[in-house]
Order: sequence, then C-alpha cells, then structure tokens
Amino acid sequence: MKLVPLADRVVLKQIAAEETTKSGIVLPGSAQEKPQMAEVLAVGPGGVVDGKDIVMEVKPGDRVIYSQYAGTKCKLDGTEYIIVRQNDILAVVE
Repeated sequence: MKLVPLADRVVLKQIAAEETTKSGIVLPGSAQEKPQMAEVLAVGPGGVVDGKDIVMEVKPGDRVIYSQYAGTKCKLDGTEYIIVRQNDILAVVE
C-alpha cells in the first residue's frame, strides 16, 4: 500500500530517537526524548485550500522539524506515519 496525501498535506516518517547520549550513556525507551524531526515521504499537490493558493515548498527526501502536537498518526504495514498540513512544518533541516 502507498499513502498519497491530498491538498496541502505531507506524509512524514519520524526519525528515530537517539539511544545514547554524547557521553555514551544508553537511554531506555521511556527516557528517550521523541524528536520532532522527520523525513518527508510524500507531498500533496497543493492548489487552492480555504480560498488561498498553496504552493508546496517541501519535497520527498527533505528532513523537517514539525510542530509537536500537529498531524494525525497512522500505521500502515507496521510502519507509523504522521500526516500534517504544510503550515505545521516549522523548518527544513539542511
């Protein structure tokens, strides 16, 4: 199966949390901070959304930082994805 976002939505896959600190201490799963960094997997076509013309500024493969409580989480074929609106993406990591 494949997720195809509509309008101004973007499909993200969260980047795994660090398992060790810089000093080498291994963190258990409950102590790991969940990052708001993700990789863009698919981008909607944009177009007119709520009366405004939306141009998509991210592309598949980009690494982005998104708003902490944004989007909808979904699981497909055992992999968890997050679907957000483009305006919930705060920055592109270069």
